[in-house]
Amino acid sequence: MLKKIVGIEPLSLTAWGEEELKKCAEEVILYDDIPSGDAEIVQRIGDADGVLLSYTSTLSGEALAQCPSVKYVGMCCSLYSPESANVDIHYANAHGITVTGIRDYGDEGVVEYVVSELVRCLHGFGQEAWEGMPREITGLKVGIVGLGKSGGMIADAMKFFGAEISYFARSEKRAATDKGYRFMPLGDLLEWSDAIFCCLNKNTVLLHAEEFARLGEHKILFNTGLSPAWDEAPFLQWLDKDSNLCYCDTLGALGNADLLAHPRVRCMQVSTGRTRQAFDRLSEKVLANLKKYNG
Repeated sequence: MLKKIVGIEPLSLTAWGEEELKKCAEEVILYDDIPSGDAEIVQRIGDADGVLLSYTSTLSGEALAQCPSVKYVGMCCSLYSPESANVDIHYANAHGITVTGIRDYGDEGVVEYVVSELVRCLHGFGQEAWEGMPREITGLKVGIVGLGKSGGMIADAMKFFGAEISYFARSEKRAATDKGYRFMPLGDLLEWSDAIFCCLNKNTVLLHAEEFARLGEHKILFNTGLSPAWDEAPFLQWLDKDSNLCYCDTLGALGNADLLAHPRVRCMQVSTGRTRQAFDRLSEKVLANLKKYNG
């Protein structure tokens, strides 16, 4: 069992989750602000053998090297791959440090966000209707880029409302085919779609100049990831076309604060997956990982 756990930043655990966490080690210290950098992170960790962090700080190999007591790092945020993680997992693996993360805790809120914004766009609620006259999602050509958990949920929601669904992923998925979703090469998908939903892991960029040329005009682009799914220069050129729109919930997904004032950008600056229910799921999954490690 871990002796001392330090949450180096706000973890978004529920009150119940924090109480349960205190049962997982002899000493638990939780900070309610974000550390300024490696030096403060190292100071906060001290002699702790367990560390918890969310997505707003980075735990580098350089910081871990100064904290030799650390045996376990629990990410209270999504972990998809070492490359997209905010923990140096390669360093941790090389030094016998266990790193766990969670997945699929905030997807429901994201799905509600994209449905809400798409309906407002198509019907013209509080804005000009996308086609001039209000229209339904029924018959809309929807392309999903990245058919993981959230991409799959968005596809299912769009199908419920009568959209035609096609997708691009690393490989064709039998379960998606069984639902009637069509696999397409990325360029073909972009050209075919009316609305594109990019549901990619952090730091995954698939839209370059060639892709934006295929995407063309009079398109709606949603990015639900934690970082831009595009190269900025061709994205800006595409965005300057009068008939194109881009939706992001967070500034991280948009990538450039200067674009917040762009007339064809709709950015909520709110993480739509951070709901009360998501915090419940997050707490349960973080604690399950910790208890499994403790045995």
